[in-house]
Amino acid sequence: MSKASKMWAAMVPWPKPAGGRRYSACHFCDTLHEAHPVEEGASAVCQRCGVVLYQNRWASMARASAFSLAGLILMSVGHLFPFLTMDAAAMRMNLSLWGAAAALMREGAPILGMGILIFTVLAPYLLTCGMIYVCLPLMWGHALPGARFVAKWMYRSEQWNMVEVFLLGVLVSLLKIAKVADVTFGVGFWAFTGVMLCMAGAVAGIDREELWDRLEVAES
Repeated sequence: MSKASKMWAAMVPWPKPAGGRRYSACHFCDTLHEAHPVEEGASAVCQRCGVVLYQNRWASMARASAFSLAGLILMSVGHLFPFLTMDAAAMRMNLSLWGAAAALMREGAPILGMGILIFTVLAPYLLTCGMIYVCLPLMWGHALPGARFVAKWMYRSEQWNMVEVFLLGVLVSLLKIAKVADVTFGVGFWAFTGVMLCMAGAVAGIDREELWDRLEVAES
């Protein structure tokens, strides 16, 4: 058996905490069900309305950790390289995410500039770093100090992660800018496009009930 195969075999499957029966309520019709373990790749559905209650996703911890690590690397690349390059009237301007926020603050829009920093820089960093801190050790059944607290803030920051909204706003703005200037997408733009996909993959890679079960078992 290869080293990679041994590491994969050492990963802990979804553990269920001991201590009697556990229940899961349907978020659609509020029907209460007894929560039984399901096989990897399978899901439990509501017996009344058919809505998915929880899922045992395949290699969930590995996928969440891998997507988060890739997103963290791409975010670093996106901040190091220009986001857009504009050529107009023999002038060239390189625009970065930090530069855009700083320009808005200088031009009398500090709230908008701070919003860009919070929703497209701080929140994605909190989410990706939190995913790595919590999920990576849980692959082998361990929980780092404060993992439960980090997991709570990780899910709270999820709704404030607006990289995709920012990219959509950039694309809409380009429809007007392209009429007066030649616009070229920089490495930063493609890096943040990758960040958007990685964040979606990381969040979709793990079921919340599985995460809390793993944390409870690891901390016990």
